[in-house]
Amino acid sequence: MPKWGYSITEEELDPEKTVKASGREVRVSHKSAREVCKTIKGMTLDQAKKYLREVMEKKRPVPFTRFKKKAAHRHGLQKGFAGRYPVKAAKQVLKVLEEAEANAENKGLDIDRMRIIHAAAYPGMKIKNYMPRAMGRSSPKFETLCHIEMVLEEQPETEEKI
Repeated sequence: MPKWGYSITEEELDPEKTVKASGREVRVSHKSAREVCKTIKGMTLDQAKKYLREVMEKKRPVPFTRFKKKAAHRHGLQKGFAGRYPVKAAKQVLKVLEEAEANAENKGLDIDRMRIIHAAAYPGMKIKNYMPRAMGRSSPKFETLCHIEMVLEEQPETEEKI
């Protein structure tokens, strides 16, 4: 068993209808990954996969709401105007999302009705490096890794009105 857990508690989830997946110690910016996760939370599985592929092709921007100090405005944003195209973060989030989809398939859930109910990214451990400088000195250079979590839930069937 792993020593880490999820940031969402087990009491909030129905084990027959939900699936979880996580990427641990991913080499991606936790700030970009947080904004990507915030954007796709609440989307269906197909919508989120399409959106992330468009972000990787730089066709749709991700709105930056928290880490937006020098982010330029992007065309086509409804909430907030600062945005970026975090390709690396979108690629890793898509990878975790596809792992959750595989878990749902393995559990026998209907993939067409899956919705993202929890998407989170937060900083992981730091990798220490030292850059040699002049006069025999060195400067520290830290790289922060990132944890990405996804929880998908099967939505009830909608009744068609005639």
